[in-house]
Amino acid sequence: MRERSISVYFARAVLRNAVAIGLDPMQLLRKNRISPRLLLEDNARISIERFADLQVSTMLAMGDESLGYNTRRLPIGSWSMMCHAVIGSETLGQALSRYCRFFQLFDASPVPCLHENGDEISVRLQYAGLERIEPYPTELMLFNVHRFASWLVQEHLPMQVVRLAYPAAAKPDDYRHMFVANPVEFEAPHCELVFARTLMDRIIQQNEQSLRHYLRHPVLMMLTQDFSRNSWTARVRDLVRRRLHEMPELATVAQSLQIHPQTLRRRLAAEGTTFKEIKNQMRRDTALHYLGKHGLSIEEIAYRAGFSESSAFIRAFKGWTGVTPYAYRKGL
Repeated sequence: MRERSISVYFARAVLRNAVAIGLDPMQLLRKNRISPRLLLEDNARISIERFADLQVSTMLAMGDESLGYNTRRLPIGSWSMMCHAVIGSETLGQALSRYCRFFQLFDASPVPCLHENGDEISVRLQYAGLERIEPYPTELMLFNVHRFASWLVQEHLPMQVVRLAYPAAAKPDDYRHMFVANPVEFEAPHCELVFARTLMDRIIQQNEQSLRHYLRHPVLMMLTQDFSRNSWTARVRDLVRRRLHEMPELATVAQSLQIHPQTLRRRLAAEGTTFKEIKNQMRRDTALHYLGKHGLSIEEIAYRAGFSESSAFIRAFKGWTGVTPYAYRKGL
């Protein structure tokens, strides 16, 4: 589902190295209809679709799929060629081995490497020297490994742990969504994803035909792919999304799921969220999604986001993003 949003922390990180090669970040933002004013607000968010387009536009403008973070430029088309090198694999273990070997060809840092430790297999980022570990490219590389591997086998692969060798750079909620609620450890000895060895026998479900569809917009695909519909959070999101205009209460949703409201509260808490958080996120992300569409008035978007009055919607939206819906839509 694409009616989701992402923190401006990630947009700032995408643009961080653009100025150094003579690009104008403001032009890139406006090209993708993102208000530059949003980047001044630490709590602001932008729609997933606009962020994905910004990331692709910046990579193309820089001629570098690593966005200037690697020690060497990663030529445009590298990700596509990696996909073609991997797609013929039979198992996940073979695919991850080919994935790492492909990026090791570029003699750049950091580079993914497979490590074995008893019943665990990890994809660890290896650094060539003593360069400072940058949070964003580290998180992007690990995110890409996990989401691409999940796409290959058509399930959100569970991880034993995600280890990052620095303090948290983004908010806990961002890490929860980034790594699909898998445990994250900070200030660890290495930056790596740790999987159970048994997962390496998973059969690859994709082929050349499905790869062509994936490569139309792989960044957006990985940001929005959603394989598991079994979590309580996913079930509640689905129900709230379908009834957003009437904004159902917890008791109503619990009844639809044939579960006691208190039990539903406990199960959502175990997944790291609350019913109130889900409702607020759905309202916010639905509004951001529809503001990117032409032909819908602010009043109609307010209604679709579950607000009975436009004034209440405008106040809420400014609280979410730091700007009004009008300014956000114009990308001023």
